[in-house]
Amino acid sequence: MGALCYNEPMKIVVFSDTHGNQALAAQALDLAGHADHIIHLGDETDDATFLEALSGITVTKVLGNCDFATDTPREAMLVLEEKRFLLTHGDLYGVKAGLDKLSKRATAEKADVVLYGHTHIQSVCTIDGVLYVNPGCLKKGYSEPSFALLSLEKGLLSADIVPLHPTSP
Repeated sequence: MGALCYNEPMKIVVFSDTHGNQALAAQALDLAGHADHIIHLGDETDDATFLEALSGITVTKVLGNCDFATDTPREAMLVLEEKRFLLTHGDLYGVKAGLDKLSKRATAEKADVVLYGHTHIQSVCTIDGVLYVNPGCLKKGYSEPSFALLSLEKGLLSADIVPLHPTSP
């Protein structure tokens, strides 16, 4: 995919590990407001399809360890405003034990940003100049559901974790 350029800050909404909780995913998307790009990092790609229908925006997605689709990759590279994003669920790189293997993959891919999930624990950190973002999870019953909002403007990227407080049905 080629580089995209925007005159306004680009808003990127990132989800992972939704595990079928489409009600909370819809709440998160509503809270995020306008999105230029939506990314789903696996563990229920049907939720990515749901978000696509709800938003009218094509969702860039990768498979997680609980997904079994054959038409979706396990990882992907995405270029936005000349920033290289590595998208992965994270399980193939053992992220529950640390980011060493994922960091090696990021270096090999010349990634500026790594978006990953799997741990269900939200995180934003920089390692060797590469931004790593785990949006957390939206799994039903999880005590700290969250997603990530990234803003990209003129090559400058910021990332925030957005906690959710589920509304009662």
